[in-house]
Amino acid sequence: MKAPAFDYQRPRDLAAAAAALRGASGNAKLLAGGQSLLPMLNLRLARPGILVDISRIEELRGIEDRGDALRIGAAVTHAELEDRPLAGGAMLREVAHGIAYRSVRNRGTIAGSMAHADPAADWPLALAVLGATLIVDGAQGRRTMPAGDFMQGPFTTRLADGDIIIAVDVPKLSRGARFGYYKFCRKTGEFPEASAAAVFDPETKQARLYVGALPGAPQPLDDLAYDLAERGLPALTEAAVDRAVAQIPNLEPIARRMQRAAVTRAVRQAFAA
Repeated sequence: MKAPAFDYQRPRDLAAAAAALRGASGNAKLLAGGQSLLPMLNLRLARPGILVDISRIEELRGIEDRGDALRIGAAVTHAELEDRPLAGGAMLREVAHGIAYRSVRNRGTIAGSMAHADPAADWPLALAVLGATLIVDGAQGRRTMPAGDFMQGPFTTRLADGDIIIAVDVPKLSRGARFGYYKFCRKTGEFPEASAAAVFDPETKQARLYVGALPGAPQPLDDLAYDLAERGLPALTEAAVDRAVAQIPNLEPIARRMQRAAVTRAVRQAFAA
């Protein structure tokens, strides 16, 4: 298949990118890594009139240590997060390393994954469990959106026409923090059939447990997370996991069993650290 005809622009800065989007009247797509968008173009699942390439805008390329959080530019690639040791960002590095193949990680970007909102993707799950915040610029001005409720459904987000994700703020994990991330894939590099992520940080009093690779957005399992933070591994009983996963709607029996196993393994990873 060949992509339909489109115009191409590569703005030099964020202001020019925003102007290009406004001028397209909703008929433009942002291009960063292109690992999802380009196949969609070739399959004619997307038909934008203009591609606005933001991959080389310096404002979107940096990683900044802001003390209690890491600010990751929207166009930072998975490979850059995989290769760069970041204080308080060990989970980011581990998640990035497990995304697809190195050739994909060299091009795919953290904000591109969030904007695409594939339910089986890694970053919507990982950033939700880390309590991250997206910084978005658009017609409504610059604003923030919690990663946990950014994705509204499959391939659907809170972004409006003309919005650009500028960066992602990820709270640092303390030295005493524990995390786990587990996904079931038919083979290495593929999207998972089930996934789960857990973060327990006693210094910041954070306890989060999320399930991903669902029919929709990642779902929190708050009651189980709080119980685990209070009682530790003794709270990880088969009955407790069953109750938690039973709250997730629209799961087939086989998917439910896989999610139960993913939750158990993610939590055990966290407490084994």
